[in-house]
Amino acid sequence: MIEDMGTLPGLERAPWSSRYLQGLIDVPYLNLTPSTRSGIVHDERYGAFAEALAPLGAHLNGLIDAQRRAEEEQANRESLRAIQRAFREAMLILPREEYDWFDIRSRSPQAAGAGEPPERLVESSGEEEGAMPGLPEPSGGESTQRKFFEYAGPLYTVVILPAASTLTVNQSRLFRALPRDRSRRRVEQYLIFTWEIVEGSGTLSSTSDQEVSFQAPSSPGLVRLSVAVSQRDARCSAEALITVTDSLDAAIGPAVVNARGLPGYTFERAAGELWRSRFDAERNLIVVNNGHRDFVFATRNRALQLRYLVRLYVKELVLKNFAGLPAEQLTERMVELSLYVEEKLKPT
Repeated sequence: MIEDMGTLPGLERAPWSSRYLQGLIDVPYLNLTPSTRSGIVHDERYGAFAEALAPLGAHLNGLIDAQRRAEEEQANRESLRAIQRAFREAMLILPREEYDWFDIRSRSPQAAGAGEPPERLVESSGEEEGAMPGLPEPSGGESTQRKFFEYAGPLYTVVILPAASTLTVNQSRLFRALPRDRSRRRVEQYLIFTWEIVEGSGTLSSTSDQEVSFQAPSSPGLVRLSVAVSQRDARCSAEALITVTDSLDAAIGPAVVNARGLPGYTFERAAGELWRSRFDAERNLIVVNNGHRDFVFATRNRALQLRYLVRLYVKELVLKNFAGLPAEQLTERMVELSLYVEEKLKPT
């Protein structure tokens, strides 16, 4: 009995050496070596056997290729979900004035007409996990069936929305505490909120509501705002950083609304060419050169490939949304966005 067909002469190739196959092939007409009877005599019968395996090998190679493609497609879908989730969570933290992209933080006339403040839109879109490439982010509406079956557990964490912002002197802004359970479901019952200006100056409209208005002081400075939330014996806290300036740079004013949602990505093999990625605005896709040596290097493991894709996303989105900025400012934006997105990136 031969344990591994891939060791036989003429069969040291796929599919017999691919390690995708497991099973038994019974060939009673082969001649065994007379001394040990653990080998096969390479005569005309063995030649006929190897020739007869050719059609079966071609069929099995097709099945293996289909399985590999399915595995790669599944991995790409998981990578896309992880990337989009990381970007959504990072944009909850980054200053809204500078990263008001897509409809995660839409200021479109439709949203304004609906009476939803930007903070509510961010909160709802940040909870969705399954955004499809090229489609608008979910609006946050939930079906009655989902509300009935999904009950929040006890309080586990809280974030402040927005977690970082830039205001001019004497300007006001709403800040909202978002309590969550361990599964990131919204916690709503038996909550007590305590707001405090830990560092800097300014005034709060309330110290005990879930949503408060902060009035910036008349002089520039850095303000650290905190909230403590308790639910029975559970207690957690969060902080927000507010930069108060004399005036906002026009370069970081409200961005143009892109209601198409976070882009997806696709591959284009261009081996030998220097470009790593490009943004296809018509299809709302980031085209990745999977023939570039950096991509080939990154495919050594899934985590490294995921980080590489995130950095390509950062490059393309910064170039698109900060068009016209000097090169040194663009690189600063890339470093900033990469820091927060990669911190939120969860392995697939």
